[in-house]
Amino acid sequence: MAMFISSISTVTAMPGGSWEKIISMTKDGIKSIGMIKRKSKRGKRIALLIDGPNILRKEFGIKLEDIVEALEHLGDVRVAKVVLNQYAPQGLIEAVSNQGFEAIVVSGETGVKLAVEAMREIYNPNIDVIAIATRNAEFLPVILKAKEKGKETIVIGIEPGFSVALKHAADYTIILRPKSEWREEE
Repeated sequence: MAMFISSISTVTAMPGGSWEKIISMTKDGIKSIGMIKRKSKRGKRIALLIDGPNILRKEFGIKLEDIVEALEHLGDVRVAKVVLNQYAPQGLIEAVSNQGFEAIVVSGETGVKLAVEAMREIYNPNIDVIAIATRNAEFLPVILKAKEKGKETIVIGIEPGFSVALKHAADYTIILRPKSEWREEE
């Protein structure tokens, strides 16, 4: 004779975080069966493409979380890719993957692969915004093509060397400060 236990699952928010507890109510009582990261709809669907060798440098101290956090008020990051060259340390590749980004390692020029990935997302009907993290002016044609195809554009960069042409071409420009420039706000 098989015994069936009916259960009702509910999700409750955990205070002070983006995690929720999944609770199951069984015949014997309530028990926690796991945790789930809460994801809320915040607006536009963003494809984030990062020029790894240009942005993820030790001297800048910029983390992937900093870039994602800068985009949070504009929408949800649906596509997250970091293009790296063959000289990227294994630790960086693992860190990129551990943050939920797709690490794309190329043996040639990273700019070409980043442009190809950007064009793929420009023609993706499920993406509203193209965000490119770079300082390099070679991505100006990509930004212009995205705008031509009706996508909003965001350029995320860091000084020194952030292209003025990119800053002016994009709909939004986010300038990150290097870690060495961080100081207490007065």
